[in-house]
Amino acid sequence: MFLNNSSTALPQRIISLVPSITELLFDLQLFNETVGITKFCVHPAEWHQTKEKIGGTKNLHLEKIKSLRPDLIIANKEENKKDQIETLADLFPVYLTDICTYEDAVNMIGHIGNITSKNTESLKIVDAIEEGFHSIKKPSQHINTAYFIWRDPFMTIGSDTFIDNLMDKIGLKNVFDHSERYPQVTFQDIITANPQLILLSSEPYPFKTKHINEIQKHLPAAEILLVDGEMFSWYGSRMKYMPVYFNNLLTKIGGLTLLNGCN
Repeated sequence: MFLNNSSTALPQRIISLVPSITELLFDLQLFNETVGITKFCVHPAEWHQTKEKIGGTKNLHLEKIKSLRPDLIIANKEENKKDQIETLADLFPVYLTDICTYEDAVNMIGHIGNITSKNTESLKIVDAIEEGFHSIKKPSQHINTAYFIWRDPFMTIGSDTFIDNLMDKIGLKNVFDHSERYPQVTFQDIITANPQLILLSSEPYPFKTKHINEIQKHLPAAEILLVDGEMFSWYGSRMKYMPVYFNNLLTKIGGLTLLNGCN
């Protein structure tokens, strides 16, 4: 939704405050129009190296943004800080995204395509995403799964998150069906939840193999895998690549299940 949209002109100077949306802007071929990105906008690499940086997602350099004279700022309710977005909305058109589901993400791609007059490009991206997700080979029964984004303390994902929605869409049931978006849990909580599968994300905490060994001591029966956090959380054009990744992951999970003699 727009917090401020006093202009009806086609945007010519766009700032993205969201890494996954920066990648979308590139895939919408808004090469010249995009004038500013965050330091966490690592895709595409060429933009990360050449575009003006306006700080981090939660630590924006407001004066730098003002100097770039944007006619469209794209933000996200969760990734950016409310007070900074409200300050910017007093000065510039701000389009605020709020993504909790697959459907939210697909609709957002279409909306940004419409705002930037890149409807054809956005439709191609959406078609590729939907075709890919239709090809995902889900398990016959949902697999009880815990997904962790942080360690010390352990943090997982609640039911009102994009990650939870994607998990459900590919046949993984979140064992922490919590109203809090990113609840902290203890080892005892994990043991009590008794997940069949534990996924350790590469971001924001960079889980490594040593953490698999740490958790396995407490849950010897669980399958524990490292996963690409971008493939579970980057709503936007990266969703085109998720189906192949998820199919490979589900194949691996199925192989591990058969190896251990479980149905």
